[in-house]
Amino acid sequence: MKKIFILTGEPSGDKLASKVIKELKKSKNDIEYLSVGGQHLNSIGVKSIYDQKDITYIAFTDILINIFKIKRKFNETVKKILDFNPDILFSVDSPDFTLRVSKTIKLKKPNIKTIHFIAPKVWAWREGRVKKMKSYLDHILLLFDFEKKYFDKEKLKNTFVGHPILDNTNNEKIEINELLKGKIISIFPGSRLSELKSHVPVLIGFIKKMNKEKNNYNYIFHSTESSKNYLSKIIKENNLKNTDVVSNEKIKISIIKKSTFAIVKSGTVSLEVCKYGVPSVIIYKMNFLNFFIAKLFLKIKFANMINIINNKEIIPELLQKECNPDEIYNAVNYLLKKPELINEQLIEVNKTINKLRSTTSSSNEASNVLLSYLR
Repeated sequence: MKKIFILTGEPSGDKLASKVIKELKKSKNDIEYLSVGGQHLNSIGVKSIYDQKDITYIAFTDILINIFKIKRKFNETVKKILDFNPDILFSVDSPDFTLRVSKTIKLKKPNIKTIHFIAPKVWAWREGRVKKMKSYLDHILLLFDFEKKYFDKEKLKNTFVGHPILDNTNNEKIEINELLKGKIISIFPGSRLSELKSHVPVLIGFIKKMNKEKNNYNYIFHSTESSKNYLSKIIKENNLKNTDVVSNEKIKISIIKKSTFAIVKSGTVSLEVCKYGVPSVIIYKMNFLNFFIAKLFLKIKFANMINIINNKEIIPELLQKECNPDEIYNAVNYLLKKPELINEQLIEVNKTINKLRSTTSSSNEASNVLLSYLR
């Protein structure tokens, strides 16, 4: 029986991996799996060797604080993979952890095929990483077609699979008219605790400012299951009657589709908002140390992928000191009063989105690559 070890580092990677494996199971059901994963992989019967939360440290300062714990988990992960002895080590995102593991595994057991999903953003910083990656990766799967040139240059085998968030896979309709009355502004504050601590107080301030002048909006925080209670508690403490939290994925999609506007933390979720034709602004705020380090290394001018691809600000970005209640209020109100600007944004966004889709689906394309290494 063929074996695949799936290595993820955070909930988004767990979700992406589960979609690929679910697709792979349709073509080949006699594969044994083991993982470092979360609830999504677990829901399709893939066991995790430990709780994924133990390694979800993303920010620079978090890594420094938890360095010894991460080292222990790194060694434990390598040992479990070697003991399992898979045909494929399928790593997904979180490159600071997953690619280090892949490199070590390749050194110890070169016969294990190493395939990584979601290429590190070498176009944003540290392009030289590709030279090192080709020594321990057999194949890399790309979200964006423009990334191919960076890996082709170093002759690292790669496949453009498209962005999974743009797949047309959810056609189920859920009626939410009885849940909400009035117009909806969707809010995406992030999933990590550090992001929530930075963004939520600012967003609460924005809602209070909106409520003083406009009372015909409902505000919905889109949350992971693990952060739902955290957000609900803050909303209750601030007595915001027109604000709620949703964590159910199907309900979240229905709410996005019905939204008049969205305020979105910079990241992958912004593409999902774009996919459903909802106008938006982008926010992001981090502590000064992390921001200073990022500024030293990043080669890009924008935070949002739509803006990066077009090399201009199609979706307004409110970052760092501009990520405050007043600036968000001003930006949102300005666009809401200018339907022609919203229309321009949506036209440009739609053009870009169409270039990011694969011919079938990203999970299907990725599963085909995995399957090719199992023959």
